[in-house]
Amino acid sequence: MSKWTDIRDSIEDAVSTTKVDEQVKQAVTQKCYDVILPILQKLGDGFAASVKAQSADESGWCKVRDAIVLPALIEGGLWLVEAVLKKTIEKTTSISAS
Repeated sequence: MSKWTDIRDSIEDAVSTTKVDEQVKQAVTQKCYDVILPILQKLGDGFAASVKAQSADESGWCKVRDAIVLPALIEGGLWLVEAVLKKTIEKTTSISAS
């Protein structure tokens, strides 16, 4: 077996035996916000900057795509994910605190 298959199988085993309760869901949401989102934002910022720079050499719809559409989709999507995660964390932690 490949190393990837071993990793995948161990994750599947861990998930199938873990009881998914409110604490687990809150922890996963917090990890997504604290760990995964910053990585995605860094990648998205780099991609958006790269295509914006390349738009100088484009014309027509390709210029619009590179200068406006792709950066807006990436930045808007990341903003939306951040807003949803933040709101979810606020609401679920306030519920469990009461």
